[in-house]
Amino acid sequence: MVKQGELYWIDFGHPGGSEAAFKRPFLIIQNNIFNATRVNTVVGCILTSNLKRKEVPGCVLLKKGEANLSKESVINTTQLYTINKHECIEKIGRLSERRIKEVIKGIYLLIEPKEIFE
Repeated sequence: MVKQGELYWIDFGHPGGSEAAFKRPFLIIQNNIFNATRVNTVVGCILTSNLKRKEVPGCVLLKKGEANLSKESVINTTQLYTINKHECIEKIGRLSERRIKEVIKGIYLLIEPKEIFE
């Protein structure tokens, strides 16, 4: 079973617009209650080595070595993806509980109801 906070290598294929492309780390953000069900999909965030993304509100910078990553990376909380669980084969590592909470907080920033005042 995949678990919240785990990182996997996922191949997103060729680039198309602003979508994820190529093989990259993917963070499982879906909670373990859903992960334990027969639902065949899982929700997560992609990681990028583009460190400029750390300036985007809600995105989380990870240090080299954290969750077994080979270089500094940014969890892009502005791009959520649903993939098939069977794609989660090559596990990289797992984030700490503190980091998982940081990511969830970043996602909440993205989805919390707010109005635009003109």
